[in-house]
Amino acid sequence: MRHRVNGRKFDRPGDERRALLRGLVGDLLRHERIQTTEAKAKEIRPIAEKMITLGKDGTLHARRQALAYVNNKDVVAKLFGEIGPRFAARQGGYTRIIKLGPRLGDGARMAQIELVERAE
Repeated sequence: MRHRVNGRKFDRPGDERRALLRGLVGDLLRHERIQTTEAKAKEIRPIAEKMITLGKDGTLHARRQALAYVNNKDVVAKLFGEIGPRFAARQGGYTRIIKLGPRLGDGARMAQIELVERAE
């Protein structure tokens, strides 16, 4: 039984899985739209939403928490300078997942995850 077992393993050891998720969240915040597998998109969504909530907070403690996870000063600067203020009036639901067709190589279910209010 899988009762109360959260998260996907992606057939990777824990440290590699954490590095993968950190990289995907950083790329999503940098480019505001990425294309990945559906499972990875569903897994990074709550992490990205927490990072945007930290960006809305804007305190030094929140900035240090975001920097501890994302580990890229340019992305954190964008998070607190552009993305956080953009979502200031929104109470959550900062991302959307759009399901795409299967990947040609292996048939994996693909999806696009993007920020809801994008800068055009």
